Amino acid sequence: MSQAEAAVAGAGRAPSPLWTFGILRSELTTTLRRGRTLALLGVLAAVPVLIGIAVRIETNDGSSPGPGGGGGGPAFLSQITNNGLFLVFAALAVTLPVFLPMAVGVIAGDSVAGEANAGTLRYLLVAPAGRTRLLLTKYASVLVFCLVATLVVALSALVVGSLLFPVGEVTTISGTRIGFGEGLLRAGLIAVVVAASLIGFAAIGLFISTLTGSGIAAMAATVGLLITVQIVDGIPQLSGMHPYLFPHYWMSYADLLRAPVYWDEVVKNLGLQGLYAAVFGSAAWARFTAKDITA
Repeated sequence: MSQAEAAVAGAGRAPSPLWTFGILRSELTTTLRRGRTLALLGVLAAVPVLIGIAVRIETNDGSSPGPGGGGGGPAFLSQITNNGLFLVFAALAVTLPVFLPMAVGVIAGDSVAGEANAGTLRYLLVAPAGRTRLLLTKYASVLVFCLVATLVVALSALVVGSLLFPVGEVTTISGTRIGFGEGLLRAGLIAVVVAASLIGFAAIGLFISTLTGSGIAAMAATVGLLITVQIVDGIPQLSGMHPYLFPHYWMSYADLLRAPVYWDEVVKNLGLQGLYAAVFGSAAWARFTAKDITA
């Protein structure tokens, strides 16, 4: 059953938690089955494969990974040859600045504007649950995609790293060693934190999606904003603004590989994402509830 059909089927009945769960399930099914979504997840899954193969080929040539054989490049890249689990951390370090948020921006930007462009938004609003519950359902589906996309990267990296490199005890950033089981738990925690790091940007994409009836325009604007903010975050002369930009603390997940774990910047990151989610989620609600739906 499509989202529009689920909405029409619910018309004439009082809103209920079961109806909310039904439309959320329909929204998730529709989102995750789209060719565009599958293509995005496929690209994300391919990134760890390419990194693993590149590192394997380079080390077979007798050199160390990274530019000039010096172990440079993305974070954790030089440790992959010693422990394949580090491919998870390296893959997240590569995808988090651009690939992961870009995929989230496409899904979030299309969430409302895509329905309006396809002419199905007004059918969704036929159901008695109201615009607020519909908007929350849209946002929830985007958050689920954030988690799914992050797990796709992490699981792909774990499989490739285990196949191409030895696995075992993990050496933390602090220099201490932890068991492989604890290393897996840290990797899972890092994946959850990375997914949570995208909730603020997801709210921004949802807000932009309520401003236009064109899905392509909303996606382009969301991704364009991401690139602009990333550029601003990299300009030293604007360092006073950096702590307030949503991507500034994204790489703080590396502190979860310390012993003991260093939580300060992780907490700052999650707090900042919560603030962005509250501000832009409220803006999206104000816009959507007052918007004249003609399509």
